[in-house]
Amino acid sequence: MHGELKIISGSASPKLAEAICEHLGTKPSPVLRERFSDGEIRIEIGENVRGDDVFIVQPTCSPVNFHLMELCLMLDALKRASASRVTAVVPYFGYARQDRKVVPRAPISAKLVADLLSTAGMQRLVTCDLHAGQIQGFFNCPVDNLFAAPVLLEQLRERNDDFVIISPDAGGVERARAYAKRLGASLAIVDKRRDAPNQAKAMHVIGDVKDKVAVVVDDMIDTAGTMCAAANVLMDNGAKDVMACATHPVLSGPAIKRLEESAFSEIIVTDTIPLDDDKCCDKIRQCSVASLLAKAINNVHTESSVSVLFV
Repeated sequence: MHGELKIISGSASPKLAEAICEHLGTKPSPVLRERFSDGEIRIEIGENVRGDDVFIVQPTCSPVNFHLMELCLMLDALKRASASRVTAVVPYFGYARQDRKVVPRAPISAKLVADLLSTAGMQRLVTCDLHAGQIQGFFNCPVDNLFAAPVLLEQLRERNDDFVIISPDAGGVERARAYAKRLGASLAIVDKRRDAPNQAKAMHVIGDVKDKVAVVVDDMIDTAGTMCAAANVLMDNGAKDVMACATHPVLSGPAIKRLEESAFSEIIVTDTIPLDDDKCCDKIRQCSVASLLAKAINNVHTESSVSVLFV
């Protein structure tokens, strides 16, 4: 077993790091995070970590490049401070959507970020709901890709409604099927045609949603175009109510305005990305994955099974 367990928080989501520490019965280790006048980031770990098992909690959410660079600098600092093992806990892994070449002369950004983190000193990654599970293969170290489904399913079970789980596109069918199986609900798919990045047009529903509570399930809500188009077509097809569940509330651009004006009665998300004041909406309910991440961290530290947390 490695040395003492220590948690270090980046600036992206200190509240999540504190919540994880509460579950673990510890406190975040002190770290100095400053900027030089030209914008460069200054990092200094505030206590001895030699021989320790260190976990850095840092989702690479907006501003993505700043939080990614801050994570790399913390990894490098811990590597040079002789930490026994350094694990990056990245609840939201940015650049995950750019996981393959779809046009000529384009980068595979997810692979590049994986290499950056490994070079900086990351020896293990703990993350939630990667956009594509195959991204785990981009890393040359162990990757624990946790699923937020248990947290979201708990919220849905409280309602005890006649649900139909909706995949907003063909690519999300596997995720939606897993939710439907655990809720004992039926499954439907929204046929979607994408004309350009961040722009989607929902066409029609494959499956029966009439007089049921439709729950649109996805890994993230970015500009909310896909989600809101799906909600409209579901209501047009006779759904009694429309909800949404997503792990990562990216909520960029016109997302909040679209959600406020949408047919959704409720949108359930997790705190893999913190919701700033400008991302607040009466329809959004945020639940925490702190307990899930704390269990994963404890199991990694004690060399116990992490797969018991998967669903």
